[in-house]
Amino acid sequence: MKRAFDLVLAAIASILLAVPILLIAVLVVMTSGRPVLYWSDRVGRGNQIFRMPKFRTMHVGTPALASHLLKDAQIHLTPLGHFLRKTSLDELPQLWNILIGDMSFVGPRPALFNQYDLIEMRTRHGVHELSPGLTGWAQVNGRDDLLIPQKVELDLQYMKLQSIFLDCRILWRTLIKVIHGHGVSH
Repeated sequence: MKRAFDLVLAAIASILLAVPILLIAVLVVMTSGRPVLYWSDRVGRGNQIFRMPKFRTMHVGTPALASHLLKDAQIHLTPLGHFLRKTSLDELPQLWNILIGDMSFVGPRPALFNQYDLIEMRTRHGVHELSPGLTGWAQVNGRDDLLIPQKVELDLQYMKLQSIFLDCRILWRTLIKVIHGHGVSH
């Protein structure tokens, strides 16, 4: 049921957001050149690595680290990067990952391949068996403001309580958080 929900919602979102996605792609090229997308190696279900696209918000050559680990993330941002991150529009290309089954709309956010502490904690608690999500319980309860143990605890809560109703609630709360720009690190 969850996979069908994801496919239908991703197909509808892809159609409705086609023009904004194209416009963002053009703006990225105009403000910072190519490539338009940044493909990141992420950890998916069963700790399998998959490639996840985002609109490029950092300059080419920026180290592949979580933003909070960069010495001064602000200097790496492209002219459009701050806006795309604040509004989460940089995440729109991940509709592709949902359509092909690498991700779900709701689940733990996929870890970077080199976030060993997060991967180890999720594996220890069985959270690694969930499909990663475009958003998740941790994102609507703190997003980037949470420490890794707090994220994993919220991921574990989601794993125990998951349902289509909860997914809809998380999607709604995500929309509200994005509109207000809460908990986003730039």
